[in-house]
Amino acid sequence: MKNSIIIVGMGELGSVFARGFLKLGYSVQAITRKTSMVEIAKKIPKPTAVLIAVGEADIHRVMQNIPNFWRQYTILIQNELLPKDWLNAGLNEPTVISIWFEKKKGIDTKIITTSPVFGKHSQLVVDALDTLDLPAKKLDNLEQLKYELVRKNCYILTTNIAGLEVGGNVKELAENHNQLMLAVANDVLDIQDSLTLITNEREKIIKGMLESFAGDPEHNCMGRSASARLNRALNIAKAAGLSVKKLNEIADKHLK
Repeated sequence: MKNSIIIVGMGELGSVFARGFLKLGYSVQAITRKTSMVEIAKKIPKPTAVLIAVGEADIHRVMQNIPNFWRQYTILIQNELLPKDWLNAGLNEPTVISIWFEKKKGIDTKIITTSPVFGKHSQLVVDALDTLDLPAKKLDNLEQLKYELVRKNCYILTTNIAGLEVGGNVKELAENHNQLMLAVANDVLDIQDSLTLITNEREKIIKGMLESFAGDPEHNCMGRSASARLNRALNIAKAAGLSVKKLNEIADKHLK
């Protein structure tokens, strides 16, 4: 038996990775809300990897509380994640994957496109997903990862927030509500620029978002977290002094 892999958060995505790691021959130690990371770290101070698979509402708290023993082994998989988030939590070089497959309770995993990953555990992640026929690819550098994270953030936030206004799927959004889509995407990218402290290549990112639409044209725009995503985006924009006119218009109509 190979060394243990720790999985913090055993929801749908955590369970997918657990199956992949088990198929590679690793033992898996799950950590739930009732489990102490500190106590497990005393028993397993040098795991092969520590996958953080909690939801977006918990990710920052969990990153801050990762035991020092484990920080060098960390893998992050969450949406709405950028380098400043893990650096602020004291994680200097985590492995990070931008997930482009969907897993919901009671349904099979749905692939949208290939999931890019960067960091020292990249091959482990690629191999684990390969056992489940989920495509993933290793990136060459941090700059590529930054682009992929902003691209995914643009996809998630644009579709969810525009979905509050028009519902439907991503194909319908691009074809029937293009002006709305672009207005939301540009507000979202204003926020991403403020968070990354660079001017991201908008045409390239929006093109990448549309390429992802093509991977699953019937993907619903408005997920259950849409309102929470819009609220988080508005809070970030307010703190950065951004106007984000279209996001505010949608919030006025759809946020209580």
